[in-house]
Amino acid sequence: MILEKIKSPEDLKKLSIAEMKELAGELRDTIIERVAINGGHLASNLGVIEITIALHKVFDSPKDKFIWDVGHQSYAHKLLTGRAESFSTIRQYGGLSGFPKIKESPHDAFGTGHSSTSISAALGIIEARDQKKEDFKVIAVIGDGAMTAGLAFEGLNHAGHLQKNLIVILNDNEMSISPNVGALSVYLNKIMTGDLYTKFKKETRSILGRIPKVGEPMPRIAEKAEGTVKGFFVPGMLFEELGFEYVGPIDGHKIEALIETLERFKDFSRPVLIHAITKKGKGYSLAEKNPCLFHGVGPFDIETGCQPASANPTFSEVFGNCLVNLAREDSRIIAITAAMTEGTGLTEFAKAFPKRFYDVGIAEPHAVTFAAGLAAQGLKPVVAIYSTFMQRAYDEIVHDVCLQKLPVIFAIDRGGLVGEDGPTHNGAFDLSYLRHIPNMVVMAPKDENEFQDLLKTAVSYNGPCAIRYPRGRASKIPDERDLRIIPIGKAEVLRDGNDILITAIGSSVLPAINASRLLEDAGISACVVNARFAKPLDADLLGSLAKDIKQVLTVEENTLEGGFGSAVLECLTELNIDGLKIKRLGLLL
Repeated sequence: MILEKIKSPEDLKKLSIAEMKELAGELRDTIIERVAINGGHLASNLGVIEITIALHKVFDSPKDKFIWDVGHQSYAHKLLTGRAESFSTIRQYGGLSGFPKIKESPHDAFGTGHSSTSISAALGIIEARDQKKEDFKVIAVIGDGAMTAGLAFEGLNHAGHLQKNLIVILNDNEMSISPNVGALSVYLNKIMTGDLYTKFKKETRSILGRIPKVGEPMPRIAEKAEGTVKGFFVPGMLFEELGFEYVGPIDGHKIEALIETLERFKDFSRPVLIHAITKKGKGYSLAEKNPCLFHGVGPFDIETGCQPASANPTFSEVFGNCLVNLAREDSRIIAITAAMTEGTGLTEFAKAFPKRFYDVGIAEPHAVTFAAGLAAQGLKPVVAIYSTFMQRAYDEIVHDVCLQKLPVIFAIDRGGLVGEDGPTHNGAFDLSYLRHIPNMVVMAPKDENEFQDLLKTAVSYNGPCAIRYPRGRASKIPDERDLRIIPIGKAEVLRDGNDILITAIGSSVLPAINASRLLEDAGISACVVNARFAKPLDADLLGSLAKDIKQVLTVEENTLEGGFGSAVLECLTELNIDGLKIKRLGLLL
């Protein structure tokens, strides 16, 4: 195998084009085989193989810096930069990260896990290079889905102003995780080959050049005509107006064309955007047919694509199914997500209520303010976004929703630890960053049944509220029953005891019950409280219990700083209970 001989990018540079094509196939096979075992991001990685090879052929990593947007398409980059032997550990404890990580390798110039950061980061690296009078190239690889986010355009705007030699590769596979939406996606899909446009431009100039000069000079007319034609036919006009040299579209799977293009613009003095058309899931037919399913996937059978079956639904599926049922009863309910229709469990809602469902693309801040506008007019928007991505809309939650007390419901998926996806995707902060926002109610269910009750409660509540729930599967299939509205801020005692008070929230409640049973076997009587609400707390219940039980333990799957335990500590401190001892158990980050 050629891949076995690649210990660094220097080895790749010695290969012929034919050998590079063979290497591309080996990289695909390796990635498919490993993701089938470990799980991971498959379709996006398969689509960027040739771009990765061309980058390492033309540029000199780690001296030259590659910034992979989102970073979930960096598997081939890892394999080509001395990490092939440890690739079997990817997304495993103590192994390789599924995303670029500065501490992992000098070839990872910048850590990425969220969308649309690459251009801004690359521009910052370029400015630092110039400030320090150093000499290297910087290339940002960004997908068309990530290009829909405002941050990407903030970076483009600044780069166009500074006019530094930044290279941006737009990896256009016509989708992000869910199929792309929005006007920009339509714009990028107005694809016309560069050769055809160039031929059209030359013929236009030739025709105008033969017209007798009357009035305005012909070169000026030709320039205007060229601009008009380009605006009609070429999607790069927008980027050129932002100060970039637009190149493409080119075939992102033709190594020769990629290398030739990168060589041509390697030393270009101004910002360049190279528009490469790729196929998500390239080389694995099942991923090509269903790139959404194989975007982020658990272990699967390569022949069939099937994953191990489970009778129990995921919490995302519980959310989606419950919301469909609630929406049948209440026509005000609107569902909103940010390029995560499948991931947040809203596929069935989108089918059942297509006019009441909005995928706004990778634009979390817009999703929140859009929801605020809907709520201001009497509707009940439910914004379903992963905890780690909701961080990007913090200001909009404060300014546009909570200060105006608008009834927007935030469905915070992936609250808590997310395992293999690692620190960039852990939902470790939502209880902390939501709890202190004025007028916000924050709740978390102990199980799938209570989840549905809290969703019913949220729909009935006339103000902003958030429900956070974990990644993974429910403990069982939810019961078929009428849902109940839980009084805001009302906790419940699950087990009586008098030696220690354990108060837990969300995914920590069931482990707390198990712990209380172990304590009981050891002769220790533990009272277990399911808080249900991080804000407002059930101060009456907690206070009355703490007066009799002086040992208090709080449990949460959130960072300790400012989280649920901090809320309990603040609450009980204000009650001035003598002899009280409080211990908080949560995430130390």
